[in-house]
Amino acid sequence: MSKIANAFKNGKAFIGFVTGGDPSLTKTEEFVLKMAQSGADLIEIGVPFSDPIAEGPVIQRANLRALAAGTTMNKIFETVAKIREKTEVPLVLLTYLNPVFHYGYADFFERCQQVGVDGVIIPDLPYEERAEVKSRSGEVDIISLIAPTSDARIAQIAQNASGFLYIVSSLGVTGVRSEIKTDIKELFAAVRRETGLPAAVGFGIHTPEQAGEIARIADGVIVGSAIVKLIEEYGETAGPHIEEYVREMKAAIG
Repeated sequence: MSKIANAFKNGKAFIGFVTGGDPSLTKTEEFVLKMAQSGADLIEIGVPFSDPIAEGPVIQRANLRALAAGTTMNKIFETVAKIREKTEVPLVLLTYLNPVFHYGYADFFERCQQVGVDGVIIPDLPYEERAEVKSRSGEVDIISLIAPTSDARIAQIAQNASGFLYIVSSLGVTGVRSEIKTDIKELFAAVRRETGLPAAVGFGIHTPEQAGEIARIADGVIVGSAIVKLIEEYGETAGPHIEEYVREMKAAIG
């Protein structure tokens, strides 16, 4: 059983996100370990990029801070290797196609396997180009996204997915939302008709109430902007605040 599968084997999974290198890579290591210790079942680390088209203002600013601090893909890999020495929590990188292409598909995924990356999310990877990337990914899962507009493509995406499916709760970019209007129940049902692969919901979730509601439907809850906002507010002292928040959210999903 892969580490990603392990994230979903004991009930509903809480998946947290941080931008690598914000405010520093040393702090990224600390924050990831604190999330793991506080109950996070899987953790996504964003690779900072100058044009993160899926991200809202909070994570965009985090990307810029991380880039200004000198964060690179290789430094992210070095940080993941350090984290992997201290925890077995599943780790997934969120990046964009341009940095992966620039690094070289084969070299990128070989390095992922060397340092202990379990999966990769590439929001701007067209489904039609997935096979080319997947052919070089080895044992690293390519996490597929399903949006409210996927419709007829849900079957195609779900049947060829690996690791887990990332269900996008809302149209637009990442960021906290006061209300999620998408019919998550129907979207999840459409996914479940096609695959038994775990499916987690992200984009906009930030309160325990929202997390609990989503967890009654899906296999997991993904939270990014709310955690990154804590880092933006508290900087290097964000650790205890992240711990408290993750514990509260994990408790809410049962």
